[in-house]
Order: sequence, then C-alpha cells, then structure tokens
Amino acid sequence: MTVGFKFRAYPTPEQQTLLLQWIGCQRMIYNCKVAEDRYFHSLQRKALSLVGQYPPIDQTYAQFKDKDQTPWLYEIPSQVLRNGAVKWVQAYSRFFKKLSGRPVFQSKSGKQSVWLTNELFHFQPVTDSLTGKVSHYELWIQKGKFKIGHIQFKAHREFIPPKSIHVSAEAGHWFISFCNESESDQFQPTQAEIQAELAQWTEKDLSEATLGIDRGIAIPVAVSNGQTFDFLPQQKAKVAKQEQYRKRWQRKLARRVKGSKNYHKAQKRIAQSYQYAKQVRLNFNHQVSHQLVSQPKVRLIVFEDLNVKGMTKAPLPKPDPNQEGAYLPNGSRAKAGLNKSILSIGWSQLLTFTQYKAVKHNQLCVTVPPHFTSQECSECGHIHFDNRLTQSLFVCQACAFTLNADHNAGRVIAKKGIHQVKTDSVKKKESKTTMRLSKKNQKESSVGMECSELPPKRGKRSWRRAF
Repeated sequence: MTVGFKFRAYPTPEQQTLLLQWIGCQRMIYNCKVAEDRYFHSLQRKALSLVGQYPPIDQTYAQFKDKDQTPWLYEIPSQVLRNGAVKWVQAYSRFFKKLSGRPVFQSKSGKQSVWLTNELFHFQPVTDSLTGKVSHYELWIQKGKFKIGHIQFKAHREFIPPKSIHVSAEAGHWFISFCNESESDQFQPTQAEIQAELAQWTEKDLSEATLGIDRGIAIPVAVSNGQTFDFLPQQKAKVAKQEQYRKRWQRKLARRVKGSKNYHKAQKRIAQSYQYAKQVRLNFNHQVSHQLVSQPKVRLIVFEDLNVKGMTKAPLPKPDPNQEGAYLPNGSRAKAGLNKSILSIGWSQLLTFTQYKAVKHNQLCVTVPPHFTSQECSECGHIHFDNRLTQSLFVCQACAFTLNADHNAGRVIAKKGIHQVKTDSVKKKESKTTMRLSKKNQKESSVGMECSELPPKRGKRSWRRAF
C-alpha cells in the first residue's frame, strides 16, 4: 500500500520567489504540450497521409525554448522543464487507460506545485551527538548553479527519504508532499481475507466487534455504541467568523481593479479564509477516523453508501404554467444552506480516511444501502415513517422502543453490515480513480498510445497563448 506524506514547509521570501519561478516554468511546459497535442489533432489526417503514422506521444520540450521569446526558461534547471513534459505524458497515459479525462490547461490561480526528482534535491540526515542515531532530515534543493538552499519543514512523523517530491503553495502556505511504499504490506491480510475470517464468526461475537456510523447535520458522527463526535465550539465560532471575514473581502474584491496588487491581496485573503475551514474539516475527520479504528476489539466498521454528489445538487427550476418565462419558488435558498452544511462536514472524506486506516489495523470497512436506516427500529426491525417523531427522538410504533434517533440509525447500519458480511455480499465498488466514458469517447480512445485522435475544440487558445 502506498502511504502519503504531507509536511508544512517554511521557505524564506527569496526561496519562495525562486520556487514560484520553477512552478510557472513547469506549468508553461505542461500547457504547451497540451496545446501542441490539440494542434496535432487538427492535422492528424494530413500527418497520417504524409508519414504513415500518427504524431507520437513523447516528452520533448526543446521546441518551446527560445532565447528571444522564452528567455526565462534558461534561468531554471532543465530537469524542471523535463518533469513538466513527463507530467503531461503521465496524464495522457491515464486518459488512454480510461482513468481520467484528457489533459487540460493548468491555471495560474489556486493551488500551485512543482514536481522535483532526486537530481534536484536531497534529504541530508542529521544525527544526534549523544546516541548517534538519525534525529531528523534537512531538505536541500540545488542543482549546479541553481541553488535554492536549505528549506525548513516540520516532519510530524517518521519517513524514508523519497526519490521525488512535490513542493506546493496554497493560500500562502507551503507544503512538501511525497509517497512511499509501506514495508508492512506483506504482513497485512487483504480485505477478502478479513471478510472470510469475519464470516466465520457468530452473529453475537461479530455484533460486539462492529461499529455502525451514522453521518448527519446536527450531529456530524453518531456511533452505534452511543458515542458522538462534533466540532468544538471554538472551531464553530472561528469558522463563522472567517465566513464573515471572507464575505467582506469578497465585496472588496468586486470593487478593485482586476490584476492590480490590491486585487491579488484580496484574493489571497479570501483563499486563506477558505483554507482555515478546510484545515478544521481535515483535522476533525482525521481525529474521528483514528478514534474509530483505535477502539479495542473492533473488527468491522459500517457506513452508509451515501450519494453525496447527488444529495448536494441544486434543485431544478419550476416553470410557471400560467406565465411564460416566470418560475415558481423551488426552495433553492434552503437547499443551498443544506448543501453547505453537508459539504462543510466532509462525509466522503471521513469514509475515505477510515477505509485506509482500517486496513492498517486489520479491520474491515464496508458500506451498506442507506434505505430506511432512520425509520427502522434497531430492536424489532419495524419500519414506519412515524417512528422518528423528532430530529433527535426515535420511538418505535410497534414495540415502543425508545432511543436517540442517530444512535438507533447507527445500530441499524451495524446490523446491515453484519448481515452483508455473513452472507458474503460485500459490495466491491470500482476505484474512485476510474471514470465512465461515453460511447463516443470510448471509440475514440481505443486507438492506442501511438495516436492523437480528437480535433481541438473551437475557441481554445493556441500554444503561444497557453502560458
């Protein structure tokens, strides 16, 4: 299993300037390769008739270097430019494998990153003078005359020095990220082996080792054993304050000249406010998932298979039958508030974190259909709409069983997960990295790696304007 690492970095202002230059040049090479591919699409029939083959998919970039038109490309290491072309080749290969869409232009706004291979950096170990063991690593980025120097970063856990890293900037914060292969994979059982083991357990023993997770709005996470997880009051207050702060800066942004220094300043302030809410949500889901998998005797964790993307769609407009061009109220304002509440918690993020952490703890994390989980009695199985009297109270109309509504839903989810494991019917979902293509794109992408078959869309920029 591949393990990801992401550490906060603290480059100096001079180092930030050089890193931003490397980021911009690598992005330019990537965008030029995208534009070049679109250009060859328009000439593919002509090229086929002249040379007998389609334009190759390669990682050449020398055609974009010119001392008169692009002199800034000579001010950075050639490996940075090469990696930009390699990134395009990797994205193109993923497209042909039907794992993603066709490569598109990278934007200057938002998160920016540069991919560095081991020719450009090295982690220098620092040993403890008393014990003689490696206490930490120092990151040095330099290549010949191109020297950025020592970049400070905070490593919150141990790691093995990688062969390549990504240095990224987001909302004024800098990060270093990379991946390593876990050395303990050979000792860990697979999901199928864990499921086969749990299927042999008795229903009573399995119920004691199962947690059902109900995700909601009022209570973000409710567990079948009675536990609840929610954001801290200080976090809620800070997020609300940041939202007011962001709205104020959005009004200022609308009144400033686009492209000016004050305009970019307002953009940065808005991005920083979004970044805080993102970090609060990330920290919350990491902590909750860790507590779920760290509980003793737990072997099975069950979630609802929620379609979050469909749940957060905007409502369709309602045309007025009596007046042409007019529309009836469709509750879009209330739905927008509900969507915002769902997305601010990060339901899908919690599921993803719990799934990969459960593997490390020899646990099985599955999803079950969410139908009637809030209306079904966990004691007798009676399903009725009136069972849930209020948002927080569940009273069964058949057996008069009373419990907190969220905890009852968690128990129902746990029972569904136990039944699913016992009947050997764990749903094997496709990887999230896969993408379903239309019949047209399937026919076009079946040509292979040696061709570029789609013509460019009209109205797109040429390669000279891609950067």
